[in-house]
Amino acid sequence: GDVIYRAGDKFKDIHILRVGLCKLYGYCAEGREDLIAMQFKGDWLGFDGLANGHHRCDAIAADVSELMTVSYEALLRAGARNPALLSQMHAALSRQSMRERDAVMSMHALPADGRVAAFLYRWADELEQCGLRSDQITLPTTRAEIGGHVGLRLESVSRAMSHLEREQLIRFGPRNRRDIEIPDLLALRDYVKRLAEGVR
Repeated sequence: GDVIYRAGDKFKDIHILRVGLCKLYGYCAEGREDLIAMQFKGDWLGFDGLANGHHRCDAIAADVSELMTVSYEALLRAGARNPALLSQMHAALSRQSMRERDAVMSMHALPADGRVAAFLYRWADELEQCGLRSDQITLPTTRAEIGGHVGLRLESVSRAMSHLEREQLIRFGPRNRRDIEIPDLLALRDYVKRLAEGVR
């Protein structure tokens, strides 16, 4: 829940996420807050403020997290002495950009069940890549936030999750429906893949 930076704050620092998870929120023309991205271990935060000197979104810690923060000016000075550092930064930004673009392009071509399944798979897969458990996860977002992220209404997200439970691709925790068990991550991935192939 801690704020790393807010939309409108002056851009001065870059943050590297060493542990945990951060959510980025943007604001649409109507002023509604939407979840636009989730940042994971190894991701670099703050470059949204580079274009005009002010951040364009809110960055909020969604879990117990650890950040390494460095001023952008110091980073540029260090990069001038060590070009490998700048190469590492550009590679990280490229990976994040491609990941987010691929997620948006693939997700919005899917039906509602597929969009929610794809969201859950990406989240669990990222946890696995970070060396964390992917079979039992706690959603870091509300269903409304998921809906805003994948372009669905809250009711559609709830129906999709219930359908995934009936298909035995997920199970809800006994006390909290944000606690989700994924018995077979590959089966969830294949479900998304089948739906995507059916759309083409």
